[in-house]
Amino acid sequence: MDSQINNRIEDALSNHEALEQLAQRLQPALKEAERHLPAGVLRLLHGESLGHPLHPILIHLPLGGWLIAGVLDFVPASPSAEREHAADLALLLGTLGGVGAVAAGWTDWSNTRGQARRTGLLHGTLNETALLLNAASLLARKRGRRRLGKTLSGTALGLALVGGFLGGQLVYRHGLGVGHTLSVPQG
Repeated sequence: MDSQINNRIEDALSNHEALEQLAQRLQPALKEAERHLPAGVLRLLHGESLGHPLHPILIHLPLGGWLIAGVLDFVPASPSAEREHAADLALLLGTLGGVGAVAAGWTDWSNTRGQARRTGLLHGTLNETALLLNAASLLARKRGRRRLGKTLSGTALGLALVGGFLGGQLVYRHGLGVGHTLSVPQG
């Protein structure tokens, strides 16, 4: 897809005053919460010891797990107990992996401004919603409501893909996390 088209899509999604106002209220609350974490935890979440942000590394487990679960759930084939178990396991691993990706992502978002902050808020919200829907899917599956579980995780996968598009915009359009390591303010 052409970068100009990508930019227009991002602009249509993120250039809204209500979103900016929400970001202005949330970001200081997040910064305040970060003040109560040990500095080592913040440095870890920012990926300082790696020399680059941690978030891009961590997203592979949730996206990979959710994609594999989607393939196992929705590619036409005869249902089998083994296939359902494999889908459930992939979904579980992806969802557990999503917790770290969310934590690192919000830590990085706390330092953004302007359109990157608004886009990052949408990116995070979509991916957190996907995480919650996948957790609900796991519960539904455990309770024998497989069809509901598949609907929830399929919806979550769609949200995560849109969130991933916005994550790409944060990197390639806004340069978030490119060419430097995010630093934790001292104090």
